[in-house]
Amino acid sequence: MFSPSAKTQLFIKDALLIGVMAMLAGCGLVYEYLLSHYAGRVLGAFESAVFTMIGLMIVSMGVGAFAARSIKDPYKGFIWLEIIIAVLGSSSVLIIAAMIGWTYTLPQILADTFGIPPDAIPMGGWMGKLNQLSMKLPYVAGVALGLFIGMEIPLIARVRERLYGEHLDHNAGTIYGADYIGAGVGAAIWVGLLMSMEISSAAAWTASVNALAGLIFLFLFWKHIKYRRILLVLHFGLFALIVSLGLQGKTWLQSFTDALYKDDVVYQQQTRYQQLVFTERKLGPEIKPVYHFYLNGRLQFSSQDEFIYHEMLVHPAMAGSARKDNVLVIGGGDGLAVREILKWQPKHITLVDLDPDLITLFKQPETRLPARLANDINHLTQGALADPRVNIIFEDAFITVDSLLKQHKTYDAIIVDLPDPNHPDLNKLYSRHFYLRLNQLLSADGMLAIQSTSPYHAKKAFLAIGKTVKASEFKYVSQYHQNVPSFGEWGWTLASKLQSPQDKLKQITMPEQTEWITPELLQAAFVFPHDYYQEIEQIKVNDLGSHVLYKYHYQAWRQQIGTAF
Repeated sequence: MFSPSAKTQLFIKDALLIGVMAMLAGCGLVYEYLLSHYAGRVLGAFESAVFTMIGLMIVSMGVGAFAARSIKDPYKGFIWLEIIIAVLGSSSVLIIAAMIGWTYTLPQILADTFGIPPDAIPMGGWMGKLNQLSMKLPYVAGVALGLFIGMEIPLIARVRERLYGEHLDHNAGTIYGADYIGAGVGAAIWVGLLMSMEISSAAAWTASVNALAGLIFLFLFWKHIKYRRILLVLHFGLFALIVSLGLQGKTWLQSFTDALYKDDVVYQQQTRYQQLVFTERKLGPEIKPVYHFYLNGRLQFSSQDEFIYHEMLVHPAMAGSARKDNVLVIGGGDGLAVREILKWQPKHITLVDLDPDLITLFKQPETRLPARLANDINHLTQGALADPRVNIIFEDAFITVDSLLKQHKTYDAIIVDLPDPNHPDLNKLYSRHFYLRLNQLLSADGMLAIQSTSPYHAKKAFLAIGKTVKASEFKYVSQYHQNVPSFGEWGWTLASKLQSPQDKLKQITMPEQTEWITPELLQAAFVFPHDYYQEIEQIKVNDLGSHVLYKYHYQAWRQQIGTAF
């Protein structure tokens, strides 16, 4: 029997041990999210990356739980386990980024070293396979971390029974209760704090909790642990490593990421929703540099030819709408579509974008960007987002359209300038459900324009957008295309209620400030090869929750990199 004071000490130790278990459960879940998030960024297919990572880690945790049987001393085993998890957790993203960057630049390094001409740079064969393997390293890290995380619960269970000196009937329930609650807290911390943090910093903070848990455990069971002083010194060294990774990891990760871009990276920012990158290509001392803007590694525009894309997106819808006073823009946080709309002298523009950091970057570039880049971006946008006629709503457009309908709003023209449907969250903004609501918001004599991906590289996705709009009670739907050098062949969709867009746009004039589009060029843009629409009957409509469009786009993207079967 335990004395009252011994019972109190036992209770405190057990409570701390359960607390440690909850802390570790939160860390485990955060590591799943971190690696899933990074794998999605690297592989460009967020949904499959998340599901694959979580599945692999869960299986690995199961294997780890079995493997924990081989650890004879649960005290020493647990301490070493937390050291290993903290090291892997804090450094894996940096190691992966370094390997991807190295394998990506290796062909050019060899070409420069041995004088290999540009048309013979060794990009394929084992060199290409090496780069492809490096892209799978997030999964390797996930398996390794899952294996070690899976050992935690069995070891904690054994330590609790040794603490009480008997078999505990409710041991599993207590530990799993702490595990589930801790995982829930970890999920909340991820959503509320870590998701918007730079990924290497988030990894360092998470690893510090592992190290702290190991340190608490070390002091709790000091007498039971061999080589405790050595382990204590190792923990101080571990904290020093984590602090250095937390302080320098962002710089290192950015330098590794910079290697993946052909031009010089002049700005990087991780927001709550996406990674923003500007690159610069210098053409000469007297020539303005070319800037490229990327979201999550995907090109959004090039300063060299963005006017082609934005003129083709905006001006057909504006020209075809009977009035131009009140315009709704979905997406378009860079302000370049708004710049084109302002050429029609509207009275009011409502822009809906989810990411306030993206808006700030283009509305007030001088607060975020280097001076020269800020000046060039201001010149590019012509201060469109700061125009007093522009009202910005920071919200998910899917929610906002319902709010606008409740307010009985209507718009003379609607411009949808969203990224390609390469993420499940974007798929809903290309659904029949969403387009039906835009139909209700659009004036009877207005016109809707939608960015519709590449009709050449992602033909099924392009056709699906047009077919989905047609199924959303728009009587007339037309699609058109134009070559944008930075993207290749690109496409858009126009929809109206009273007259065919193609017919409506036969006799129009364009604003004098346009650089590319003309009425004649626009008419030619509606022409596709004679058999282009022959598969239209097999193309499915993208209903809410079906992910049809996401799958079409994902399949096309996989084919482009040569991995589709």
